[in-house]
Amino acid sequence: MFEKVLIANRGEIAIRVMRACRELDMKSVAIYSDADKTSLYTNYADESYPLGNPSPAKSYLNIEKIINIALESGADAIHPGYGFLAENPKFGEECEKNGIKLIGPSGKVIHEMGDKITSKALMKKAGVPVIEGTPEGVQDIEEAKEIARNIGYPVIVKASAGGGGIGMRAVYEEEELVRAIESTQSVAATNFGDSTVFIEKYLEKPRHIEFQLLADEHGNVIHVADRECSIQRRHQKLLEEAPSPIMTEELREEMGGSAVKAAEYIGYTSAGTVEFLYDNGNYYFLEMNTRIQVEHPITELVTNTDLIKEQIRIAAGEELSYEQKDIQVTGHAIECRINAEDPLNDFSPNPGKITGYRSPGGPGVRLDSGVYMNYTIPTFYDSMISKLITYGRNREDAINRMKRALSEYIILGVKTTIPFHKAILRNPNFISGDLNTHFIDTYKKGIESEMNNVIAEDLEIVNKLKSTFMPGKKIAAISAAVGSYQNQAKSHIGKK
Repeated sequence: MFEKVLIANRGEIAIRVMRACRELDMKSVAIYSDADKTSLYTNYADESYPLGNPSPAKSYLNIEKIINIALESGADAIHPGYGFLAENPKFGEECEKNGIKLIGPSGKVIHEMGDKITSKALMKKAGVPVIEGTPEGVQDIEEAKEIARNIGYPVIVKASAGGGGIGMRAVYEEEELVRAIESTQSVAATNFGDSTVFIEKYLEKPRHIEFQLLADEHGNVIHVADRECSIQRRHQKLLEEAPSPIMTEELREEMGGSAVKAAEYIGYTSAGTVEFLYDNGNYYFLEMNTRIQVEHPITELVTNTDLIKEQIRIAAGEELSYEQKDIQVTGHAIECRINAEDPLNDFSPNPGKITGYRSPGGPGVRLDSGVYMNYTIPTFYDSMISKLITYGRNREDAINRMKRALSEYIILGVKTTIPFHKAILRNPNFISGDLNTHFIDTYKKGIESEMNNVIAEDLEIVNKLKSTFMPGKKIAAISAAVGSYQNQAKSHIGKK
């Protein structure tokens, strides 16, 4: 087992990995930019080292600087978390050159599965169902038109090197195709340094279902059940649950078997996720995430596993702690991503100082967070504040527990997605489990209207509890800020 692990990340995932290190009796090393000097995770670690400039390119994406800190601190392994360098094959190569173990799969696998065209071809060879589309990047516009006609509209144009929902555009008729290809190529070149795009059949109302995998270096591969991730905006997830409301034992065995087959075919090791689109009784490979997922806690709760500790053990050369028969799904879990975003303004980022904070608790509630009272959320990074997770005996229990936890969760000073999640949990279609990846767009008007009701209720709660946050003149400022948000909501709904 390792003696010291450097966490090449920040925020709540850094704390999550550090907790696993403590339970495994290993030292942890934090790295932080100038913008993260006061972040909670820097004090949670056993050691902390500065990165300087807060720009991601000069801090959390600076491979040379991070490797040098790992060597200086004596870390014998690096955990990349998710985002930043987690799926960068070059980072793995540099770790290996310097005798440091990257807690993740090989650079070769990261590269192959990070390219959507290559990964799709590999999955087809492995016998995993794939969506009909182009076998290689689109070069000729006239050829692209012919391909789209043969597939049948609607189609979707995707960046081959894309991720995080970036570089995707649905096309419903031929007149839109040229513009879609050109704009997607531009987005891909800017964000990924690779303008390659491809075309595939667009499923209009699929469910997004993914399977967690664990694979060791001794050839053992298992799936750790399924997650439903259909509540998304701009192809980015906002709320996840485990298991999927439509999952049966037979379907789990079939889809989980395909996920395992995918991992075995490419020689995968570590924790990873195979994502599928499910439509009308059929499922298709979407992509593979060669890292730990943001939503891993819901899987841990319903399967009684610790995926981060298992990931570390695998990297240390140990065999899996579990066999497939050990993975039993019990109960239901839901995760709400609490972001510093304005859900009434197209989820625009809203960083700033947290002027009032009360976290939820009680039975079946887990909060993965890296913030605190008076903490200032930086403008340079992802807008996530925390992940609120609830567990219940069944889906109804988990929903009701999440409603209760959200009512207890108070964050002042920045706008958050808490009202959005409250509105989603009241939506009758969500409650019935009638989900698809266009859920938010489909029910947008009703969700926004319900958010107006939610914000009014939240104002009453804040007024009752405001004296517990801060006394004196600031109370009036807090009430005014919340009231302003309420007025904004009313105005927004009125315009609709």
